[in-house]
Amino acid sequence: MQSSGGGNTLSESEIVEAALRVVRQDGVEKLSMRRLSRELGVSPMAPYYYVADKRELLDLVATAALTGVRKPPPESGPWQQRLRDLIDQIDEKLRKHPGLGDVLIEQMLGKQLDLIAALMEILFEAGFNERNVLAAYATIHTYLFGRSRVNPRDRNALLDRALPEAVERATKHLSDLRGKYSFDFGVDVLIAGLEAQLVRQRDSHVL
Repeated sequence: MQSSGGGNTLSESEIVEAALRVVRQDGVEKLSMRRLSRELGVSPMAPYYYVADKRELLDLVATAALTGVRKPPPESGPWQQRLRDLIDQIDEKLRKHPGLGDVLIEQMLGKQLDLIAALMEILFEAGFNERNVLAAYATIHTYLFGRSRVNPRDRNALLDRALPEAVERATKHLSDLRGKYSFDFGVDVLIAGLEAQLVRQRDSHVL
């Protein structure tokens, strides 16, 4: 791509995808305006025409990548179904944009407050108290954005050594960690656990 000074302009999608490539390759901490310009093949000053600094760049990436995520309305089903729907929507975006999870961790208290609010509103509607809404959100956040760290990038290092029997038996299914089975399993466990915590909260209130 030519520099914008040469008459060509950058599109928002080009900036977003270039930023996500940097995050995938080097991590969000290495994302800078200079690094972005190198990835785009433009002059170091060109990105500043579109974004003022790294924080605004992260806002742009997160907002653009999450376009289309909608909070399910109350009439669409019970809280468990609506929570699952919203989690599924976020996961779909994360799968389409590898590296987005690291950006979101940086930005969750910035422009992504609407996403936090949508999850918390469903939990309040379910009957969780304020303390448990925060704890429940933290659990969901950890699962959505942190589970990729459980998935080893270098699988050969694990498979090329003698393993304890239990580990060897389980790691035959290592490929599931990136797939729908493992994701569904985790969300099912998470929601079942939230249901149990809600019952415990109500029982403790009665006592």
